[in-house]
Amino acid sequence: MNVRKSFSPAPELTATTPSAEPARRRRRPGVHADHPHYKWWALSCTSLGMLLATINSGTLIIALPDLEQALGTTILQLVWVILAYMITSTVLVLTAGRLSDLFGRKQAYVAGFVVFALASLGAGFSAGGTELILWRIVQGVGGAFLFANAAALVTDAFPKEQLGLAMGTNTMVAAVGLVLGPILGGLLVEVSWQWVFWFNVPFGLAGALWGGLVLRELAKPDSTRGLDLLGTSVFVVGLTGLVLGISKGGLSGWDDPVVYGGLIAGAVLLPLFVLIEHRSRAPMLDLSIFNNRLFAAATAAAFINGLSRFALMFVFVFYFQGAQGDDPITAGIKLAPLALGMLISSPVAGVYADRYGSRALSAAGMLVSAVGLALMTTLQAGTGYWESGLWMFVVGIGSGMFNSPNTAAMMGTVPAKRRGIAAGARMMVQNTGAVISIAFVLAIVTASVPKDVLLKIFSGVTTGLSDAQLDPFIANMHTALWVLAATSVLGAIVSLMRPRHEVATPLAAAPREAMS
Repeated sequence: MNVRKSFSPAPELTATTPSAEPARRRRRPGVHADHPHYKWWALSCTSLGMLLATINSGTLIIALPDLEQALGTTILQLVWVILAYMITSTVLVLTAGRLSDLFGRKQAYVAGFVVFALASLGAGFSAGGTELILWRIVQGVGGAFLFANAAALVTDAFPKEQLGLAMGTNTMVAAVGLVLGPILGGLLVEVSWQWVFWFNVPFGLAGALWGGLVLRELAKPDSTRGLDLLGTSVFVVGLTGLVLGISKGGLSGWDDPVVYGGLIAGAVLLPLFVLIEHRSRAPMLDLSIFNNRLFAAATAAAFINGLSRFALMFVFVFYFQGAQGDDPITAGIKLAPLALGMLISSPVAGVYADRYGSRALSAAGMLVSAVGLALMTTLQAGTGYWESGLWMFVVGIGSGMFNSPNTAAMMGTVPAKRRGIAAGARMMVQNTGAVISIAFVLAIVTASVPKDVLLKIFSGVTTGLSDAQLDPFIANMHTALWVLAATSVLGAIVSLMRPRHEVATPLAAAPREAMS
């Protein structure tokens, strides 16, 4: 009996038998979910998404003066080409995170690539500023699904003791995109402004294909069902009103009915949003995740970081192309030190944070950025490039020191089933700071500058402008930089308010207290 059993023929190999499973998996790129190398395949997908997002941001910013000339946009429309995308992705990033927690992060991430690619195709065919803004809103929908799931996918795949390295790698890839974006944008607008959008199409479709092939679904769906449509609606109207009021106030005056109407909407609806979320059964923003003091403090620091740094590239595009009269390619190259600083410091900071904690490093990064921003106030219209390049590099170093440790600290504190909504909360808060930063800096920079001078600066055509005509713009730029520097100092203080936390270590090693 035993002999017959030992020599009985093997069962037929089918797709459902365990022995056939490895063979089936080998027909796809990547590895199965429990393989030790899966984390690197997942990181390749999220890094591709970060690269797409940051390259797109850089190419578009450098192309703004050309868009103004080609489409005949107003200055306010030109700014809203940027803000429409950012507001949409900011508002929907929590809904996207919620949907991914309910139905799967892989599907949501792949869908983000597809929507982003199709919206980019449509944006390139825009005939005017309003149509382009509408396509940018659709792009923002795709961006929300990418932003909401990238950090969650990485956190699912990596052990906690390597999370800082993984986030540092993502930040490093984002820095590469920030280096390439403005330079690529300068090259693309030499061909046609439409290619600033069309280049995203093959890139986005390739990302969707790669994610569909190599990503695996690791997290279990959240058992709490439901979407918070009321909270989402209140937040989008409140944030849009606030940003519209701030951005239009600097251009049209603060007594404009649209300005004070928008500011009132923001002042009433944003606090109302918090109240709605507190009472909702399935809130868009789960306020309970802020009960963790480390997560709450790191989230507040992320908001301040977005507020203090995001408008910087926006300002320097018009400083280089407007005040200094550079062509788009030259301006794109001149922006590179900002991203190069991030590229150098991000992975080093991530590894350091894995070993020693994130508190001191995040605070130090904000202080380094504050020093760089303060030094930028010495720049004039005729200042040599070595100064602006050096100060941008300093700010980039500080940003890299802050970003990856802060993100790893936030995501490492959240239970696996809530990482989608936590990643969404992180991006929502950071992007809200970035949106307000652009609107606020625009209001400062444009104040008291004659409209004809502003139009020439924002279109990159400064022929015939004297230093005296440029002086109000430069003075306002200095004021904005001082405000951003002070905001960075505040961010350093908030970073130090987070508690000491235990550094994640392998099971074989004894845990130790963070030295931050």
